[in-house]
Amino acid sequence: MITKREALAGAGALAIGSALGVNIAWAQQVETLRIFVPAAPGGGWDQTARSMENAMRAAQLIKTAQITNVGGAGGAVGLPQFINQWKGQGNSLMVAGLVMVGSLIANKSPLSLTQVTPIARLTGEFQALVVPAGSPFKTAKDFVDALKADPTKVPVAGGSAGGTDHILIGMIAKAVGVPAAKVSYVAFAGGGPATAAILGNQVAGGVSGYGEFAEQIKAGKMRLLGISAGARQPGIDAPTLKEQGIDVELANWRGVFAPPGVSDADRKAMTDLVLKMTASNEWAEICKKQDWAQITLAGDQFGAFIKSENERILAILKDLGLA
Repeated sequence: MITKREALAGAGALAIGSALGVNIAWAQQVETLRIFVPAAPGGGWDQTARSMENAMRAAQLIKTAQITNVGGAGGAVGLPQFINQWKGQGNSLMVAGLVMVGSLIANKSPLSLTQVTPIARLTGEFQALVVPAGSPFKTAKDFVDALKADPTKVPVAGGSAGGTDHILIGMIAKAVGVPAAKVSYVAFAGGGPATAAILGNQVAGGVSGYGEFAEQIKAGKMRLLGISAGARQPGIDAPTLKEQGIDVELANWRGVFAPPGVSDADRKAMTDLVLKMTASNEWAEICKKQDWAQITLAGDQFGAFIKSENERILAILKDLGLA
């Protein structure tokens, strides 16, 4: 039997929830937030998912989270599972980013990020163009002058073919009038081998996220020629590529998406949850520690960004002969 006091308390809670625009059923569901990571544990997307869990729990936005990892082909293996098996699940998010956009195109996948529900862009890591400390290239202009003279004689180390690093060097080449497909790009499976190749003077330079090279730059073993941000970044002692006459801007962004088929109410509630997280002190501390730039963009604006990003990356990968 429900007592009169319990009935009144329940009615009061419903009234308060209605007044605040809270979806009571949804609030109960997200006591456990489900996060899908289309990559193996330990990588950037996985770090983002676990950082989100930590920030949300510390800020008391959720009670707990369940993280599911499905790795392979830069997200091309996991995305079909998220689309088909997680459809309509309003308490779920997938972490993805620029790497997946390029991977889906390069792998000729029939799917794209336009088929899931955009929630918010979260962070960006700007790319760094570096050379060995003893390189004759002192500035990014020196580097592109050599590239224009003969791109085959300026080998550049980076991550997997078609990834963010490759995309950036393709954009640089195109911006200075060099056919992107003629650039001598040396792809490595990870940051360690690429760093070793740069330090060993096996290549003329390298491209990766600034954090990958930060230790070697600070130790004076690499020279940072420029970063791919739109403006100078705090804590990074280098001009942007744009400052040096190279009209290129690129961030290795990461964001979150809900599955297809979620209700408008669930989409709004999930967007509100993520925006509360991005505004929290807990998230700010995590981003500072990880050297992640907060580039929050939510809802329909994020959806428009995804569409334009697909078009931009497709054009670059076509220039590189990878699409």
